[in-house]
Amino acid sequence: MKPLKLLNYAQGHWVAGQGDLDEVRSAVTGDVVAETGAKGLDYPAMLDHARKVGGPALRKLTFHERAHMLKALGNAIMARKEELYALNYDSGATRADGWIDIEGGAGTLFSFSSKGRRELPNGRVLIDGAMEQLSRGGTFVGQHVFTPLQGVAVHINAFNFPIWGMLEKLAPTLLAGVPAIVKPASQTAWLTEACFRIMIEADILPPGAIQLLVGLPGDLLEPLTCQDMVSFTGSAATAMRLQSHPVIGRESVRFVAERDSLNASILGPDAAPGTPEFDLFVKEVAREMTSKAGQKCTAIRRAMAPARHLDAVQDALSERLAKVRIGDPREETTQMGALASRAQLEAVRSAVAELSKAARIVSGDPDTQPVAGDGAFISPILLRSDDPWGAAAVHDVEAFGPVSTLMPYRDLDDAIALANRGMGSLALSLFTHDSAVARDFVLGAGAYHGRMVILDRTSAKESTGHGSPLPVLVHGGPGRAGGGEEMGGVRGVKHYMQRTALQGSPEVLSRIIGQYLPGAGQLPAEVHPFRKRMSELEIGYTLKTASRLVTLADIEHFAHFTGDTFYAHMDEEAARASPIFGGRVAHGYLILSFAAGLFVDPDPGPVLANTGLETLRFLTPLYPGDSMRVELSVKSKSVRDEEKGEVRWAVVVYNQKDETVATYELMTMNVP
Repeated sequence: MKPLKLLNYAQGHWVAGQGDLDEVRSAVTGDVVAETGAKGLDYPAMLDHARKVGGPALRKLTFHERAHMLKALGNAIMARKEELYALNYDSGATRADGWIDIEGGAGTLFSFSSKGRRELPNGRVLIDGAMEQLSRGGTFVGQHVFTPLQGVAVHINAFNFPIWGMLEKLAPTLLAGVPAIVKPASQTAWLTEACFRIMIEADILPPGAIQLLVGLPGDLLEPLTCQDMVSFTGSAATAMRLQSHPVIGRESVRFVAERDSLNASILGPDAAPGTPEFDLFVKEVAREMTSKAGQKCTAIRRAMAPARHLDAVQDALSERLAKVRIGDPREETTQMGALASRAQLEAVRSAVAELSKAARIVSGDPDTQPVAGDGAFISPILLRSDDPWGAAAVHDVEAFGPVSTLMPYRDLDDAIALANRGMGSLALSLFTHDSAVARDFVLGAGAYHGRMVILDRTSAKESTGHGSPLPVLVHGGPGRAGGGEEMGGVRGVKHYMQRTALQGSPEVLSRIIGQYLPGAGQLPAEVHPFRKRMSELEIGYTLKTASRLVTLADIEHFAHFTGDTFYAHMDEEAARASPIFGGRVAHGYLILSFAAGLFVDPDPGPVLANTGLETLRFLTPLYPGDSMRVELSVKSKSVRDEEKGEVRWAVVVYNQKDETVATYELMTMNVP
């Protein structure tokens, strides 16, 4: 088959690299499958296009509009996923491996789309925390906010997940409102280019939002500024070289790195042979070694077990690995395919040779080709180190393939210390049914690991396992793992934004953030707000109700009707002796019920349902004979779909002295 000539996508056009192109070979056959290059591209012009065209177009959109684009991109990829699966096999990946990359990548877009529509405002400013009172009279306040960086995100991705690796970075970047230039690894760039082409042909994103480099046009970093960001996935050596570039320090360019990680999995001291946790541990270590041929940044590189169980673990694991079917990933019976390239095969063999100086191979042979031909095939390699404290290589050398080292620990403290000896990892798993062991391990090791998975017989069936990064959880780790974070839901979006502290009057800040703040001007409700569609409601539109007298009979009736006969409501002597109340008081939920009775309009209309309340605080007791009134203000509003949206109302309950009795945030589902 004729090799694919990969194209770059720059300034809205598909552009071929000039001069000699680099050949990319199939991991399975060794045949040339693609040619790639980016010589001749004007990289500074690409940055300029992103900053002047893509950035402004994205920033004009609301978070919800950007979220809808992510969903549309995910749908476009899923509609053409079989095209990507057909290209997947030459990377050495089975269909199961490709599922993680292709459908897992689309799923990440869907997850961030959902997070954006549910957790972010339908606006362009992201509020960070509550308003801070800065003056006695309340006319000068503070509010932290996030706004998008006005530069470019440069994404430098690894070869192992050419689609997921691109999409897990693009999702939070685009949701934040920042354009991106994607630079995939050459070994599997044909898959990245194919997925990128699907997104461009779907015509969903504004011009300049995304660009693609399938080769290296020159110095990627020199033209960057303080408004730009680099997100890198790859080796520690490359990360350190990029991070030491003068522009990173000179311009304070944000740099997020996800790099080498000698992840550990620990068999708990309670998980003896014959327990479910022992079997789960063996199964998971074998799965992590062979999934994607071990080419996962989260794969288990160090497997630790109590010294008394080490032989049993070795026997069970070796038996399981010996049954793994290695071969052409196109064959349905194949369980493990090839490494991504012959170069990667040689790199793994070299790392195993280094590890073999400190540990012995107990399963597999790195020098035997398990599949005939020019493919990059290798068998799973299990090593054993009986003296892990005397074998530095097992904690320092990563073989990025189906390789793991088995090692013993003396007690839980020793296991924690060995796990931390990796000096920072992306993921750690612990197999135990003892919650005390789990607690002590988290306290002892949490600072060294970006994600910790505690698996046992209860959670295993529904768990995602040791090595699966999830879009709602952070992906990254300290130390050797790079010190960065990606994904994590809205947390990942904030990496591409600037936090700014605003100061001013509540009225001005309210207009900036698109949300009512206490002390801001109110718009008197001439028409009951429940009679208005959401689009007709203005921020600060306020209903001030009439007053209602609260009697002792009301309190006693509520107590008997609900069964809440707490002493503060029913025992005058005890309530009077209380240091808080000084006498009988109304129930908090009576206050809420009476408040609803004061502000609710009962007729059918634009308000479809009450969906909950948040931030409820009772501030001043309400006594028999007191009266109460309510101020109901539109705090914020957000369209969910064509049929409904959410309105958040700031509710304040006052007594006859205008003292604040209670505050809360009411949420209603409304007709847009």
